Amino acid sequence: MAHNQQFPDKTSIIKFKEQDFYSLWDHCLNRGLLFEDETFPAETSSIGLPLLKGKNLSSLSWMRPKDLLKGKSEPLFILEGASRFDIQQGEAGDCWFLAALGALTQSPQYLQKILIDQSFSHEYAGIFHFRFWRCGQWVEVVIDDRLPVLNNEYLFVKPRNEREFWPCLLEKAYAKFHGSYANLHYGYLPDALVDLTGGVVTNISLHLSSSDLMTMVKTAAEAGSLMTCGTLAGPTSESMRRANGLVSRHAYTVTGAEQIEYRRRWEYLIRLWNPWGRIEWSGRWSDRSPEWQETHDLRKNQLYEDKDNGEFWMSCQDFRDNFFGLFICNQVPISLDHGSTLHERWSQVMFKDHLIPGNTEGPITAVFHAGYQRDMQYIFSVPDSVENNNVIMSFNIGPQNLKAKDRTFPLKYKVFKVDYQFQHFQERLPSTFFSKFRIAEKGIVSETTCNLTECFSLSPGTYVVVVSEGREAIEFLLRIFLKMPDNDRHLDGSLNLRALQASLPGNDSQKSIFYKYAQQGLDIDATQLQSLLNREFLSGPPGDAFSLDECRSIVALMDSEFVPGFELEVFSLRSPCSNSILHCLFNKGNNHQTESCSVMSNSLRPRGLYIFLPGESPWTEESGGLQFMESQKGPGLALVPRMWLCLGFTLFAWVQMMLAPLSQGCLLPIACFLL
Repeated sequence: MAHNQQFPDKTSIIKFKEQDFYSLWDHCLNRGLLFEDETFPAETSSIGLPLLKGKNLSSLSWMRPKDLLKGKSEPLFILEGASRFDIQQGEAGDCWFLAALGALTQSPQYLQKILIDQSFSHEYAGIFHFRFWRCGQWVEVVIDDRLPVLNNEYLFVKPRNEREFWPCLLEKAYAKFHGSYANLHYGYLPDALVDLTGGVVTNISLHLSSSDLMTMVKTAAEAGSLMTCGTLAGPTSESMRRANGLVSRHAYTVTGAEQIEYRRRWEYLIRLWNPWGRIEWSGRWSDRSPEWQETHDLRKNQLYEDKDNGEFWMSCQDFRDNFFGLFICNQVPISLDHGSTLHERWSQVMFKDHLIPGNTEGPITAVFHAGYQRDMQYIFSVPDSVENNNVIMSFNIGPQNLKAKDRTFPLKYKVFKVDYQFQHFQERLPSTFFSKFRIAEKGIVSETTCNLTECFSLSPGTYVVVVSEGREAIEFLLRIFLKMPDNDRHLDGSLNLRALQASLPGNDSQKSIFYKYAQQGLDIDATQLQSLLNREFLSGPPGDAFSLDECRSIVALMDSEFVPGFELEVFSLRSPCSNSILHCLFNKGNNHQTESCSVMSNSLRPRGLYIFLPGESPWTEESGGLQFMESQKGPGLALVPRMWLCLGFTLFAWVQMMLAPLSQGCLLPIACFLL
């Protein structure tokens, strides 16, 4: 085989360049030193010569925030909350990153993951750290706070308030993450959105989309999505201000959408923000435009602001005419053409792998048919669905490929539907499947050098993704998002999982199974648990499995110290003093599921695993489905259906209190909250 397949089994924070923030921080504090980062030195190499061309390097210096303020005031990390208006772009052409960052400031819970809790006042040592997402993992980047200054002016991002430094320091960390400030000079909006969130990006073509633009933006805003857009290039490759106030080849943040009454009809407006922190649209509905004077809409005073802060309104039609695309990022895909995502649910299948160089001569079709024994195959199932755009495939390239000079996406792949006669192959399809007459599925592709997203409309069935060998070694993450049909979105709290394997591991093999997936240290996190449960304990169609969110909830329940993982003792399904009770709740009146549960119950009881049907002890309507109980076989914890998820964390403290008296080594049973 030409690869070493690995599921995404690490979500712990990776230390960039193996720098541990707290060790370095303590080292500086103990010795009374200010941190100086040798891996990203205060030298021209960290900036990059292309950005210094034509500049007087003798006037270049690196200064800390306290020195920049010259003792007039004390620097602050954040002043009165982080906002997009804190950012003003500098010499680097990193509007693609700053526009994504401007969108992120509208979601404080996501922004905090990046910024972390830090300040200049508490044990200051000139060291800061930030986190970015890459290829399924959060990467922590450590920097010192020396900033490049040319002729006493900030060379890059300028703080709007001279005391507030989070935008400058975050930009420096992102420059280090990419190798230099020069490597931020022009990039792709989807890459920045993914780096800041770990989400999936939908690219809306404004000229080809049949969906109403206002509905899409409103739906995305209500879902908490990040939205950015870009203008087309002008006559030159550089960004230039046009006569209408927009900047060519420039990224903007979409910050809102509203409809307003104007001349006895509705006018649909989009609000945008320029990362320059100034230079605004001067056409219809811009600041001081006659349209604002003529409208009598009661919300005029709420919407209209005449400030030179880079934010402005424009009509949807002008937006379509001047921008080439709308990039919308969310943790999971959303259907923007329906106007509502309230009951939409997606499942996710993840694979992490390494592509090993091989023979890629000739067209990709020939390579696929000739190299089926070496190429990587990933099998998944599409559930029943009557909707279009029901499968989204996302590839993310590992950080070792950031410096690649090739400006195209480095992977080649195809998606095929698997015929009935081949569906019994669980892991790998034989050579006879890859006939030259077999037609690959086609979708709508959006790609950059690091990320590729393809949206498919696939009929129910089994499919295989085949990734061909490349010319270089590449680490990548493949995420397959599957839209669940209406009758399988668990709105009534039902549980719909693949059957547990009849033969569960005994005591002797538990440690080997645990350490097989806990490859980093002695504990196991959510993605490692997802791989373990789905591969070791479940059987049946690949599309019906534990989701990542479900495993995160299991980890949250198992850990009393709120650390994102749990240890071998907690994982143990059996122990000398007790056997486990697994309590699965199924839909009432669903004969098929009830029968399946009975079969599982009969096969698992000899192994100390118990499944109780609704109406059987220990199930009670009054308890809401959550009980701690003692049986002849030992203690157990019932599963909570989704309709009571809102009570889960309230009851969590009670469950922990009940579990506390158990003696060491006793069972802490696996429980699933299905989100």
